[in-house]
Amino acid sequence: MVVIRLARGGSKKRPFYSIVATDKRNRRDSNFIERIGYFNPKAVATEQAMRIAQDRLTYWTGVGAQVSPTVTRLIKNNPTV
Repeated sequence: MVVIRLARGGSKKRPFYSIVATDKRNRRDSNFIERIGYFNPKAVATEQAMRIAQDRLTYWTGVGAQVSPTVTRLIKNNPTV
């Protein structure tokens, strides 16, 4: 099954997350099918904290991909994505 979830990047104490479509059996930061967007929890005022390609999210959910609870919460809290 395909799932849309976060993959962690960045360095120690400076997290940066990619929003990816991947197989559920893959490890968190391993291979993914497509990078849909990103989330930067440490973004300052001049940087964009979150970006997601809405058309790709719609496509993946349309073909049966499950969205993780964390990504669902991020999308609901940021209606401008």
